[in-house]
Amino acid sequence: MEHQKWWKETVVYQIYPRSYQDSDGDGIGDLPGVISRLDYLAELGIGAVWLSPVSKSPQDDNGYDISDYRDIDPMFGTLADMERLIEEAGRRGIKIVMDLVLNHSSDEHPWFVEAKKSRANPFHDYYVWRDGDPDSPPNDLGSVFGGSAWQYVPELGQYYLHLFSVKQPDLNWENPRVREEIYDMINWWIDKGVGGFRLDVIDLIAKEPDRKITGNGPKLHEYIRELSRATFGRADLLTVGETWGATPESARLYSNPDGSELSMVFQFEHIGLDEKEGWSKWDLAPLDFLKLKAVLSKWQTELGGKAWNSLFWNNHDLPRIVSRWGDDGEYRVQSAKMLATLLHGMQGTPYVYQGEELGMTNVRYPIEDYRDIELLNLYKERTGRGYPHDEVMASIHAKGRDNARTPMQWDASPQAGFTSGEPWIRVNPNYSEINAAEQLKDPDSIFSYYRRLIALRKDRKAIVYGDYELLLPEHRDVFAYTRRLDGDTILVLCNFYGAHVSFDLPGTLTGDRQLLIANYADEPPRGTLRPYEARMYALQA
Repeated sequence: MEHQKWWKETVVYQIYPRSYQDSDGDGIGDLPGVISRLDYLAELGIGAVWLSPVSKSPQDDNGYDISDYRDIDPMFGTLADMERLIEEAGRRGIKIVMDLVLNHSSDEHPWFVEAKKSRANPFHDYYVWRDGDPDSPPNDLGSVFGGSAWQYVPELGQYYLHLFSVKQPDLNWENPRVREEIYDMINWWIDKGVGGFRLDVIDLIAKEPDRKITGNGPKLHEYIRELSRATFGRADLLTVGETWGATPESARLYSNPDGSELSMVFQFEHIGLDEKEGWSKWDLAPLDFLKLKAVLSKWQTELGGKAWNSLFWNNHDLPRIVSRWGDDGEYRVQSAKMLATLLHGMQGTPYVYQGEELGMTNVRYPIEDYRDIELLNLYKERTGRGYPHDEVMASIHAKGRDNARTPMQWDASPQAGFTSGEPWIRVNPNYSEINAAEQLKDPDSIFSYYRRLIALRKDRKAIVYGDYELLLPEHRDVFAYTRRLDGDTILVLCNFYGAHVSFDLPGTLTGDRQLLIANYADEPPRGTLRPYEARMYALQA
């Protein structure tokens, strides 16, 4: 059996605090709000909460621009609230995983305020600077959010690098003092009892801007190993890196079973399969289902026994999966359960994004109701270049990050029970039909289904540690696979689409079977599946 770890056997729940639960009526979710919902999370059965950034921040990029790594932003509460959250969650067997933004800080961080004062300032070299004149940046590196990645500072006659917003200057990891400051801060949080860290865009920290290398720089794994030795190695933590450029080969380094780097990474190969190849996420294309099967299976087999997968459909940057690859209309319940079954049956640590367990859907707002910097920049840029309004809005409705950031739908009361005030972003109008209060009462709800899936992982080691094998790789509708461990064989059958389908399994898999979970109450004829049907069986030896 794979080397056993608690973070392999648990399910992680991601909270975007601004949109989860507001406790004081200001329209913004906060830490006391999260504390008030811990019993809900315990009932779901999750073992860890990944909290999107709550550190002190001017909120230029929703908290991914940190001005004080050792304090909580007042909009979310206080450091005492954070300490109470860690303690209260711990009482319920839930660990808190913090979001660490180590590639860049806010331009309002004291380090950068000092760095801008003069080239001789001790903090100047905490950031990435290059000489230049106002009209010619060092090179044509672009920011993820549009425009140049270089910002000119006239009083210094220099440019600083910002791979994201102009208010997010990149930290200089080549400076050992920067690395020591970061390690001290991480150890401070470990001492407060956090259960792990999600490392934002960690594959960018070893950038070499003069060579236009941003991701996967030559010193990347050297830095991560040093980081791990100085911090994570002290405790049994869950550490997951956000690595947009990861391959199975590099993931085996990041997630080496010897513990020298991280527990696992988020890789995003499957996430790009519904965009035009070589274009951006906004340039939509139909999902290539056979490629989805091949990509997910590649990560399963190539990491099997050599590293560990993270399993996710959703996060704060991605649209709602039931709207994206399911059916958020007639078959919303069935398709949400099918997508959950497909993912949770695989080897790796599953991540549930807030509201996913309810089948929350995308929104279709007019442009003035959106709040996300990336989305608003895209609208301005594309309409300015002559793209038709409706075409740009279709991309935003499909892929905009605010799809994931609308308030959590707790009940049918005003503002979905999220706040007693005016929410920072509009609540999805369907909250009166889709909400936690209704689903907690319904044994057949999506929430109840997720709870059963999570419980199954605790009961069946084969679901956690078993070997993976893809079945029917060329079937255009069915995603089927097995998991095998010590004579225990689990069979997962999922119809990815909305029509009735038939299929033939290999003869070795056609014997007696015990149903573990399904999204239809009755058994279909052997070799058939109904729209979005999902079934998980234990095969009898």
